[in-house]
Amino acid sequence: MGGGVVNRKHIKDFLSIADVPAGVLWEWLRLARALKEEWLAGGNKPVLQGKVLGMIFQKPSLRTRVSFDVAMRHLGGSAIYLSPQEIRLGERESIADAAAVLSGYVHGIMARVFAHREVEELARHASVPVINGLSDFNHPCQAFCDMFTLYEHWHWQDLAGRHLVFVGDGNNVARSLLFACSKLGIHITLCTPPGYEVEAEVLAQARAFATQSGSLIRTSHDPQEAVQGADVIYTDVWASMGQEAEVEQRRRIFRPYQVNSTLLAATGNPNVVVMHCLPAHRGEEITDEVMDGPHSIVYRQAHNRLHGQKAILVALLG
Repeated sequence: MGGGVVNRKHIKDFLSIADVPAGVLWEWLRLARALKEEWLAGGNKPVLQGKVLGMIFQKPSLRTRVSFDVAMRHLGGSAIYLSPQEIRLGERESIADAAAVLSGYVHGIMARVFAHREVEELARHASVPVINGLSDFNHPCQAFCDMFTLYEHWHWQDLAGRHLVFVGDGNNVARSLLFACSKLGIHITLCTPPGYEVEAEVLAQARAFATQSGSLIRTSHDPQEAVQGADVIYTDVWASMGQEAEVEQRRRIFRPYQVNSTLLAATGNPNVVVMHCLPAHRGEEITDEVMDGPHSIVYRQAHNRLHGQKAILVALLG
C-alpha cells in the first residue's frame, strides 16, 4: 500500500496538504478508516474527552461547521462556534492577540477565512494546533476527505495510478486536489478555461511532489479531451464567495465546462465517478442528471468530511 517512508517530524498545524509528508497523509487515511469503522460498529472511543475546538468563521458554512462540531462530539470533546460578528478577525482586535487569547481557552482552532495569510498568522501566534477550514488559497480538509472517499470507494486499495480530472475554475479546491493527488500518486488533469488556470508556481510545487510519487500532472482547456480515460471527474462552482460581481461573465465562459452526461460518456469509462465539494449550482457546473445519477458519489463525499476530519483532529489534538 502507498505511503513510503514516513517523516515523523511533529505537525502542529494543518494549513495546506503541501505541508504534510505523503507518509503522514497515508497514516491519516488509515486512521480515518479505523475511526469510521469504529463509529459504524457502535461509536468512537472518547479519545478527545475534555478537549475543546474553537471554530472561527468569516464565511458561512454547512459541511465544515457541522462536520467539525459533530466530529468533536463523537470523539468525546466539544466545539465552540465563533461567528464573524463575534471575532471580526483583524478588525476588533489583532489576529495575533486573538490567537494568543484563544490558545488559553481551547485545545485547537479551526478557521474558515477569506485570506490565507490570516490563517497563517493565526498559526504563527497560536500555541495550539490551527486547522485551515478553508481559505482563498486552498481547502485542505476538503481535499483530504476527498482522498479518503476515493480510498473507501476503491475498497481500500492503493490510490496510485488512478486518474482524476478537475473541470472548472483553478480555485482553492483545485489547488488542494493538485497537492493531494501529487503526494499520493494519483494522476491529475486540471481542465480550465484560458485565464482561469492554477498558478504556475503552484503547478511547479505539485510537480516536485509528483517526482516522488509517480503522479502525472496535465493541464487542458478541452473538457472532452481532458476526461478521456478518467476514473474521477471533479467539479466546483464557477464563482466562489467573494466573486459575485463576476457571476454572469463566468457563466458565459464556463458553460462548455459543465459536467453532464455527454462529458461522462467522453471518459470511455463505465465506472467513472463524479465528485463535487458542494454547495452545487445545479444546472450550471453540474446537471441534475449527473448529480443524482449512478456515477455520483457526491453525498458520500460530503458525509466523509465527518470521518476524515476526525482523523485530522485526533492526529493534531489527541
